[in-house]
Amino acid sequence: MLKNILLVLYGLITYLLGFGILVYMVFWVYPWAFMPNTIDTGMIHNSTLLSIVVDVLLISLFGLQHSLMVRPSFKKWFNTVIPEVAQRSTYTLFSAFFLALIIHFWMPIEGYLWYFESGLVFWTMSALYIIAWTVATLATFQIDHFELFGLHQIWRYLKKLPEPVAEFEENGFYKYIRHPIQAGTMLGLWATPQMSTGHLLFAVSFSIYIFTGLYFEERDLVKTLGEAYADYKKRVPMLFPKLYWRQ
Repeated sequence: MLKNILLVLYGLITYLLGFGILVYMVFWVYPWAFMPNTIDTGMIHNSTLLSIVVDVLLISLFGLQHSLMVRPSFKKWFNTVIPEVAQRSTYTLFSAFFLALIIHFWMPIEGYLWYFESGLVFWTMSALYIIAWTVATLATFQIDHFELFGLHQIWRYLKKLPEPVAEFEENGFYKYIRHPIQAGTMLGLWATPQMSTGHLLFAVSFSIYIFTGLYFEERDLVKTLGEAYADYKKRVPMLFPKLYWRQ
């Protein structure tokens, strides 16, 4: 009984931390006046090179953690130290930690690629930012939001339910693009009315990471789901929906 209670608490805490830091990051990348800190606030160091090195290192640690923890060899070792039911929650916890490191230790870099405080461009970028993060969030619920963060695994364990068989479904945004979470994330990172040099570094680095991750994810999905996903790849674009024009 105590084990189950601790497991539920662990799952809930890691979910709140993981989802909470993601929400904070969404606000952090936009110049909201009410935020205590954003990607462009804080003291700018005299050495631009040092700032770049620190920021790239922070992003690299985040990417390394994500990539390492999904590798089969790591999962095999992980099974010996963490119960399978708590592995996704642990992944969420580590992800939250490394994302928090980025936000806390990020070093702003002087200079702006573009800077708008009002006008059409400002409102267009702001609208795209809101749409992008809304799409990314809703897309998590169109697959299984609570599975992504580890809560459903704990629920099935407590109810003694079998693991679901991997099935392929097309619904919601997934009818139009294969990876709406990543598409929304990328657009949300780039759609800012004030693109600083530091923000540009963040957006470029995460875009590279997303494209790299999608390459390996798609390869694994074809192996897991077979011909169904291979056909899906042929019909549905990866990140940008097709536009149909009537002649």
